[in-house]
Amino acid sequence: MQDLKEKISNEVARRRTFAIISHPDAGKTTMTEKLLLYGGAIRLAGSVKARKAAKHAVSDWMEIEKQRGISVTSSVLQFEYNNFCINILDTPGHQDFSEDTYRTLIAADSAVMLIDGAKGVEEQTIKLFHVCKMRGIPIFTFINKMDRASKDPFELMEEIERVLGIRSYPMNWPIGTDGDFKGVYNRKLSQIELFNGGNHGQTAVSSLKGQVDDPVFADLLGKHYHDRLCEEIELLDMAGDEFDREKVMHGELTPIFFGSAMTNFGVQPFLEEFLNLAPPPGIRTCAKGEIDPESEKFFGFVFKIQANMNPTHRDRIAFIRICSGRFTRGMEVFHVQAGKKVRLSQPQQFMAQERTIVEEAYPGDIIGVFDPGIFSLGDTLTEGDPNIKFDGIPIFPAENFARVTPADSMKRKQFVKGIEQLSQEGAVQVFKQVDIGIESLIVGVVGALQLEVLEHRLKHEYGVDLRIQHLSYRFARWIEGNVDPKTLNLTSSTMIVRDKHERYVLLFENEWSINWALEKNKNLNLTDIANAGNS
Repeated sequence: MQDLKEKISNEVARRRTFAIISHPDAGKTTMTEKLLLYGGAIRLAGSVKARKAAKHAVSDWMEIEKQRGISVTSSVLQFEYNNFCINILDTPGHQDFSEDTYRTLIAADSAVMLIDGAKGVEEQTIKLFHVCKMRGIPIFTFINKMDRASKDPFELMEEIERVLGIRSYPMNWPIGTDGDFKGVYNRKLSQIELFNGGNHGQTAVSSLKGQVDDPVFADLLGKHYHDRLCEEIELLDMAGDEFDREKVMHGELTPIFFGSAMTNFGVQPFLEEFLNLAPPPGIRTCAKGEIDPESEKFFGFVFKIQANMNPTHRDRIAFIRICSGRFTRGMEVFHVQAGKKVRLSQPQQFMAQERTIVEEAYPGDIIGVFDPGIFSLGDTLTEGDPNIKFDGIPIFPAENFARVTPADSMKRKQFVKGIEQLSQEGAVQVFKQVDIGIESLIVGVVGALQLEVLEHRLKHEYGVDLRIQHLSYRFARWIEGNVDPKTLNLTSSTMIVRDKHERYVLLFENEWSINWALEKNKNLNLTDIANAGNS
């Protein structure tokens, strides 16, 4: 048994599991591709913009993603680099799919925040950053697109501190930000690394490196850029924050790297420094105990469910984050929420649409298992204490609502199946109006674009054309306690519905209606958030 414990310990130490977060168009999918390029997982990076040439990002697999050029689901990608085993959780950048990103961040041990050098900190970045901050996970910042005209780097640092409330430490420093990017100064190595655009970032690039006081760099950069760099380095060393790894680990200080994912410049130095600094899988604290990653007992939780990843087989995959122990193919574990043992069959890992069967996996790894319909988001699977379970995954309140019905009443069975499966994925929230039949359902989504995805997927995956009637509701509130909503004094526009767990929910058009309900019903308690799954 000592051999197993030692094996688990070694495997934990070399794993890094992180999510990439950003505002749309900051270059996240490109960055993911380039990390895979350096990891040897792909040999040639195709531009994600070249959709007409059918070159789609490795991590985008759904048909609508290829049509729109956006990521709407989270992909899981694993590769090896310098004896590290890396798990990248590539998340949707579009704000309409932020709920999928929130769930994914629960499975990550750290986050890479990608910022467009010209635009700075944007709205979606702020939302995602705060989720990372709540979890207290380390956040590493890559300021991208430095090969284009960018904001002043001191201004970007100040913006990160002011808007996000986190101190920053530049690991390198850009030379030339006005569209004439020359390269970066590596503060750790005290050397200049010159930028070479090369072959548009399709393959790995090399850069000319040397000490800042080497006369050759004064000639190569020109007196203006060299003098300015020396002044800025001195200012950083005198007035900037000290590097403190403990603060980084607690999410109080973010290391900043400047570079260009499209041209590959700065990607490899970032990857190598990130792997040295980022934490391996750590102890997970649950309501009834702690899960030590080096424990020999397997523990994992379901953070994502995806139906029809393979349109041919119409399969359904539950994604499990392993938190402790060793996973082996076909092993039997206790499904806490169901209260029974289950066998984890057909375990797989993914490179977009490419799959490999997993024989074994360790803490930090993400595996996909075939789901016959028994798993829900937040479910706990364990070989250990069945009383210790994952705390559950938050459901974020929908802001857009619609009544959906099948255009062809003969397709009702496929309609119900499709809606149920997408609800179990967390792609939509489904409500039934009280005293109304199942053929008329209310769906709630965080972003309006999710309704387009719902319509597209039901048509292409289940053969059902939808009728969508947009509703004017903007707020969903769960009723706490044992209250009969039919006895409540509510405005005429307020709708009473039940969620998929038969909990009562009130749909409101505006905040005034919420306040009215609370004022007129003194015993009424409402909440705008609940936990997913059966936890």
